[in-house]
Amino acid sequence: MSHGVTVPQITFKYRVRDTSIGGDNPFRWQDITSDEIFSNKKVVVFSLPGAFTPTCSTFQVPGFEAAYDELKQLGVDEVYVLSVNDTFVMRKWMLDQGIKNIKFIPDGNGEFTRQMGMLVDKHNVGFGQRSWRYAMVVNNGVVEHWLEEPGRKDNNGTDPFSVSSAESVLAAIKS
Repeated sequence: MSHGVTVPQITFKYRVRDTSIGGDNPFRWQDITSDEIFSNKKVVVFSLPGAFTPTCSTFQVPGFEAAYDELKQLGVDEVYVLSVNDTFVMRKWMLDQGIKNIKFIPDGNGEFTRQMGMLVDKHNVGFGQRSWRYAMVVNNGVVEHWLEEPGRKDNNGTDPFSVSSAESVLAAIKS
């Protein structure tokens, strides 16, 4: 993957709060497309192997949440975390993390991740098919900056985290 590539057209399945439903679970299904996320906007997307996992929860998500205001000052409209997890897991994880600014993309079927060429097998840790760790800056649906962790392969014994950090994304945007 590299800059200049257009992100795939995917329909993501979200559960959204709808108070008109009432009851204990006032949520409904809503489809959100790639166009709604990427068109006519500059967005940062960082992708990771799984919600609630240690590196993702301890460093990556808090790092991007902390960098949110600076990213906005540099012209970024939204910051998203993407994982091959369903909307229920992603929402609960964001609540658990106390996230106020970052939005999430639930790539539950791994379709976006597969079309980005970043789907890897993580059976060695019981995860099945998941995303390799990366970050990208996308301007109106086109990748401007691509930051992929080294060593992408199926069942990689390590889970590197350096290249796709918030600091790396900030440096790429400033360069």
